[in-house]
Amino acid sequence: MTKALIVVDVQPTFCEGGELGIDGGNAVAERIAEYVGAHRDEYAYIATTQDWHIEPGAHWSTTPDFVDTWPVHGKAGTPNAELHPAIRALDIAHHFKKGQYSAAYSGFEGIEDNTDAIQSRAEVDAALGAGRTLANALKAAGVDEVDVVGIAESHCVKETALDARRLGYPVTVFEDLTVPVSEELGVAARREMADAGVALTESR
Repeated sequence: MTKALIVVDVQPTFCEGGELGIDGGNAVAERIAEYVGAHRDEYAYIATTQDWHIEPGAHWSTTPDFVDTWPVHGKAGTPNAELHPAIRALDIAHHFKKGQYSAAYSGFEGIEDNTDAIQSRAEVDAALGAGRTLANALKAAGVDEVDVVGIAESHCVKETALDARRLGYPVTVFEDLTVPVSEELGVAARREMADAGVALTESR
């Protein structure tokens, strides 16, 4: 099998001390870095995704409900929207930024942007129209199996895994390389992923 690894939203904004910090986020970042270091040669393609919000509309709110609306997070160009230092040190070649002008939970909604050059809504739309998407990148790389890790299991990891399944890929989420917003939401996410045929296992 030709495998891809998608590292979802491992950013300081989602780790302890960030705007939407999740307990265990920094530890997950370090475990992912260790895993990539040990298993990099098993993957034909590795990519990261990032929340990179410019003006995401109602996704940001001063009175968030933490279901559909959230405090400001993943703000494009800020240090907390960059990749976590442990992930940045891996020198992964492909980076997909998502949610510039929308919520965008799935990495498959992002566009490849390694230089932060894409800023305007028109530029985002042009990149999408040009096919600079994760789906096209996986196809071009000849990928036929996808592993997903990152933050948060209950939200962007889940949605990325489900979209990969919808595209027909066998998908595995490594449970020790992700963390949910809460255990309750994690249980629900794991149930939804399992029902969709996503394999849930440990990386070790």
